[in-house]
Amino acid sequence: MAARAKPAEGAMTLAEMKEFAGFAAGTQRYVRRSLDVGLERDDALSRWSRDVVEAASIRAQARIYERLKDIRTLLPNDSDLGAIEPFMAPLVTLSAFDLGQGRLTSFSAYRFLYERLLGAEVRPWLPAAFCSASALPHLHPDLRRKLLQSISEAAATASGWSNRQPSFFPQWVEKIDTNALPN
Repeated sequence: MAARAKPAEGAMTLAEMKEFAGFAAGTQRYVRRSLDVGLERDDALSRWSRDVVEAASIRAQARIYERLKDIRTLLPNDSDLGAIEPFMAPLVTLSAFDLGQGRLTSFSAYRFLYERLLGAEVRPWLPAAFCSASALPHLHPDLRRKLLQSISEAAATASGWSNRQPSFFPQWVEKIDTNALPN
């Protein structure tokens, strides 16, 4: 039975890689940077900052991503209204920050990142957090429209979500000088 699971896992990983490859280059860069910051991989500031503006953005992201630990522990097990507020408020705030950076321009890119930052258990909560953060007035109206139009009816009204954890976590890849390779 375990042998049957391996091809399915490989197929799902490949599907995740294809989804990531379909994102714009700026979105891919932001997702990799965000995973470095949020999962505390490597030194995100030295790896990703190209100028003082981007360095300031990464520092701000690191400060706001400190909430990830709390958000993970507050994840509701059901739809108990008492458990939703302490979880959703920081999730919407974190989402508003990321969407405000202008690099996550669709629900699929947002979902891709947040499934990796918070785990598969967050999937049922992502449409609400995304729509809430996308509708906030700090975003330019054109970006708000684009974001809100990017969520499909199926994503917004899903009756169930997979509990399979993501398996592909994109990382920085060093470019090699192909001229230096032996013939």
